[in-house]
Amino acid sequence: MFLGMTLWFSATAANAQIAVEFELTAAQTAWLTMAVQAGFVAGTLVSALLNLPDVLNARSLYRIGCLVGAAANAALVLAGSAAALVALRVLTGAALAWVYPPGMKIAASWYDKRRGAALGVLIGALTIGSAFPHLLAAVSASVPWRVLMLTASALAIVASALVKLFVRDGPYLQSSARFDPGAVGRVFVHRPTRLATLGYLGHMWELYAVWTWIAAFASASLRAAGPTPSTSGGSAIAFVTIASGAIGSAAAGSVADRLGKARIAQWALVSSAICCGAAGFVFQAPVPVLVLFAVVWGVAVVADSAQLSALVAEHSPRDHVGTALTVQLCGGFLLTMASIRLVPLVAQAIGWQWVFLCLAPGPVAGALAVRALVVEPRAAAPALVRTPRGAGEGSSAA
Repeated sequence: MFLGMTLWFSATAANAQIAVEFELTAAQTAWLTMAVQAGFVAGTLVSALLNLPDVLNARSLYRIGCLVGAAANAALVLAGSAAALVALRVLTGAALAWVYPPGMKIAASWYDKRRGAALGVLIGALTIGSAFPHLLAAVSASVPWRVLMLTASALAIVASALVKLFVRDGPYLQSSARFDPGAVGRVFVHRPTRLATLGYLGHMWELYAVWTWIAAFASASLRAAGPTPSTSGGSAIAFVTIASGAIGSAAAGSVADRLGKARIAQWALVSSAICCGAAGFVFQAPVPVLVLFAVVWGVAVVADSAQLSALVAEHSPRDHVGTALTVQLCGGFLLTMASIRLVPLVAQAIGWQWVFLCLAPGPVAGALAVRALVVEPRAAAPALVRTPRGAGEGSSAA
């Protein structure tokens, strides 16, 4: 997951170089990231409608997604226009729809009681993978952006090979389900699944907008604080923010199965909402303060992600877990397109200092939705596949 998800922010980390070479406007630059979200939404929507994560083997989907995404990302080095760049990023995002949800299904298939911890580690790997291009950009601003693209593509190819050679289906994997055109609607009739998804939507309103624009916020803060800021300072802060999420995700997962996934998710949502407001107070602060805040926010903003997905996997029908997770991700990433585009518009109107206030309503609403799951006992949804007449109790429970 770490290697495959380096594709996500590869172009975002090189935004400055690409924008200069192609003379991109601010809107076109924003679309370099938004295009990935758009492609991911389209890919997850098609996957969910066709029940692909449950009809086809998740490991096969993962390998195909990595290879297609690597090819699309590598093709950026040959792009001759802004339109070509955006189109290839859309294709990359669509391919990642076969990486992220199937990866979670594979991990969930190996765990039952410790599923929260397992998905916490997995989302931590995803987080570091998303941050890695920012690290490369921060370590050497002189690295050509085409080298960055090819590096990310090479890592995704390695990811595909690793899954082919070493990853197997877990003992809790439900056998492949038949295509069911009504599955998308029925999986969310169950109230706990619906509440967990609403919590995830609030989380996603904030998450990718922060990950996308924290480098610009940090750069503006550094410029305001001193006359000669480092050109790579924004990328360094972005890497710290995103990579810290791995700590938050793994730490939350380690205690979620004991304290409750919904409770941990609610605490994280409230904490990240507070950070949205606190960001304005650390603007122009000394670098150590900015870095410390980046760590705290990075931990809080992603600590709920795996737990909200684990709640959906826990409450959804066993034979359509992949479809439920894919629909959850589709809705969440569709929402990120709006918040990613909103942030620079707000920054243009009021400046970067208080720009992240516009994201606070998301985690607040998510915390309110998840609150009901904190007090309600677990109630798993029934399987969508009917139990054959005459089957015993054990078969029905399975």
